[in-house]
Amino acid sequence: MLFILILVSLAKADDILIPMDYSQTDHLKAYGMAYWAIEKKAEVDWLLNYRGGSFRIEGYENIINEALVRGVSYEIISDVDYAGILNEMSNSNTDVVKLEKAPKVAVYTPQGKFPWDDAVTLALTYAEIPYETVWDKEVLRGDLAKYDWLHLHHEDFTGQYGKFYASHGSSEWYIDQMIRQEKEARDLGYAKVSKLKLAVAIKIKQFVMDGGFMFAMCSATDTFDIALAAAGTDICESVFDGDPADPDAQSKLKYDHCIAFKDFRLEMNPFVYEHSDIDLSEEISITADENNDYFTLFDFSAKFDPIPCILTQNHTRLVKGFMGQATAFKRSLIKPSSIILGEVQNSEIVKYLYAPVGRGFFTYYGGHDPEDYKHFVMDPPTELELHKNSPGYRLILNNILFPATNKKKQKT
Repeated sequence: MLFILILVSLAKADDILIPMDYSQTDHLKAYGMAYWAIEKKAEVDWLLNYRGGSFRIEGYENIINEALVRGVSYEIISDVDYAGILNEMSNSNTDVVKLEKAPKVAVYTPQGKFPWDDAVTLALTYAEIPYETVWDKEVLRGDLAKYDWLHLHHEDFTGQYGKFYASHGSSEWYIDQMIRQEKEARDLGYAKVSKLKLAVAIKIKQFVMDGGFMFAMCSATDTFDIALAAAGTDICESVFDGDPADPDAQSKLKYDHCIAFKDFRLEMNPFVYEHSDIDLSEEISITADENNDYFTLFDFSAKFDPIPCILTQNHTRLVKGFMGQATAFKRSLIKPSSIILGEVQNSEIVKYLYAPVGRGFFTYYGGHDPEDYKHFVMDPPTELELHKNSPGYRLILNNILFPATNKKKQKT
């Protein structure tokens, strides 16, 4: 028995604390470190609102070696040290959540990706968090049931190809995209791309209602709700699908089908690079620039509002803004069931929101790339090695770890 106890004491090192305040050298890889530890069945605690949302990992030697390999800052702490941290946390706006299971992650993205990058796949790759890709065929046959977390690549669920017709209608990539998606729709039994995308949106909504977690950025946010609201109504002009849109489409929208927005008005002009008045890209581009565009994260109670608190963990409450096809959401058009996570204070501008839907949740994050203020078609991808401590990218990674917590079973 004494020999066994000696072996255990040798195998078990002190715990490690992965700080997520300004002392962390690589915040983004720290999330991947936590994910890796969960996969290895180590005990991982997420210390909400403590030093920027730090992680405590039970400290076996291979955990420390992995942190060194990944370049993630860590601190060795004893059981007594950790007890002191927990005592300190008990008297403040902090809480501890266990990370119990490594979420299985899927990205809804086409095989022939558009010639610009996606912030979420960049974050997953840099943080070394594994993911799989799905597309329309996989969604329609029910493959989403295999996953805990789904990201919607910057897709246009209305069947209008991102409304790039005016600016890129003659570009090779745009023409190839149309040909490919029209063929995919026919192969799957749909007469139009818009009808296929609606069927996919309905399946994804059901995935959320059944307990899944959906995350979307940029055009996938507003077009998802627009497609649901326009079910049974043609909102695509002939340049997109070969026949005119329904002139009464606006009056036929069913807002009760939406998960995030209400009372929005469509932009039916195919030459206007906008889908509806949900998005505030134009207003922001007029009033803001890269040097003064910021949004503020709400400071939630870790004990009483754990889910929004998880989604807003950061080392700063002030985050740089960034543009996209859907840059931000008009406050007055957001359903009251949604919880605003990030906003430009005293304005209509909402950047970041989430809501429960059925037994699941979704998060919408406006903009295209947190470290590329205006990301244009054909721009080179962002190199996250240059943005290891990005607050904007941290919000993406908060969402990826959220399904690992026991808080996903609770309603707020």
